[in-house]
Amino acid sequence: MNGARPPLVLASASPRRREILSSLGVVIEVQPSEADERGIEVEDDVEFVRAAAQMKLQSVLGTCRYASAYVLAADTMVCVDGQRLGKPVDDADAIRMLQLLVGRDHIVRTAIALGRVGEGVLECRVVETRVWFRPASRGDLERYVAAGESRDKAGAYGIQGLASGFVTRLEGSYTNVVGLPAAEVLALLIEHGALGQWP
Repeated sequence: MNGARPPLVLASASPRRREILSSLGVVIEVQPSEADERGIEVEDDVEFVRAAAQMKLQSVLGTCRYASAYVLAADTMVCVDGQRLGKPVDDADAIRMLQLLVGRDHIVRTAIALGRVGEGVLECRVVETRVWFRPASRGDLERYVAAGESRDKAGAYGIQGLASGFVTRLEGSYTNVVGLPAAEVLALLIEHGALGQWP
């Protein structure tokens, strides 16, 4: 490769994460992780999401075809009243989750883990954003879920879509709620040499 910088590999199939990195001008290759975080037995919410991101990172570091490539992995979790809300299993589960969120606030946590092939995990950071939803009726939630936006999203909502109509306030990184905290990821990449000059 004549000393060229190895590619940055994203250990995620999430289109939102790809779009956020692309909007920042970060060129990536996608290699989704096969790791299953459901087996993680960690009580603390922050440590759980950290463990999940690192599990995804390790799985791709072990199978990446590029020597010395940097690998970025992430895991996002919505937390409310001591409950962790991952992706809903079906529409009924999505409505159940949303009923826990309306008329109040919740925390969105994303762990971002960076590693390098041959070196292992370099660092893992957890970013938190607090989000407030307005009150909404069950009918509102049923129509929202029927629109299909809840699928494949932690907490059963996509803040960048129809669900923006529920959000009254936000403290922290907006892109964190979408799926990847942009500024924090950039800082992580730059500090570890995974990214050259930016912008």
